[in-house]
Amino acid sequence: MSDAGPPQGAKAPSGGSEGHAVPRLGACVILDTNIVLDAFVFDDAAAQPLREGLATDALQWLATPAMREELARVLAYPKIVPRLAFYGLDAPQVLAAFDRHARVVDAAPRADVACKDADDQKFIDLAVAHGALLLSKDHAVLCMAKRLAARGARAQSAIKSVAESCPPGPWASTA
Repeated sequence: MSDAGPPQGAKAPSGGSEGHAVPRLGACVILDTNIVLDAFVFDDAAAQPLREGLATDALQWLATPAMREELARVLAYPKIVPRLAFYGLDAPQVLAAFDRHARVVDAAPRADVACKDADDQKFIDLAVAHGALLLSKDHAVLCMAKRLAARGARAQSAIKSVAESCPPGPWASTA
């Protein structure tokens, strides 16, 4: 494995906390709750490259305990429970998919950019701290794409393919 470090332009986590050190297996992605629902509940075709990337470790999904708690809360919403039943799922199955695919890390320090939607700030903070791709459908997040790019992170609504959108960085193994 190369010792080249994080992707070019990515910022190291502030404060020197080892809680944010993440071995790079694949390109790091942060998934907001709606993207998790698309991938693991609604079986959205647009989420297929994401599911493939997670299954093959081409993508490394980073999440925090607060993100898992938010997902658990959303899975109990009255509008979501019937959708789970329609797809033959229940909340524990979706949370098990989260646990299987997500690498849970410590919450990141607050980034120097603020999201208009305070509920989304934790996703922004984690993306900036890890120089990661943040997948979201939320306009409050997507409109921050340029500000995030200036800090070594990216925001977009979906990935067309792992190879096109999340190429391995200089930290990836070449063996």
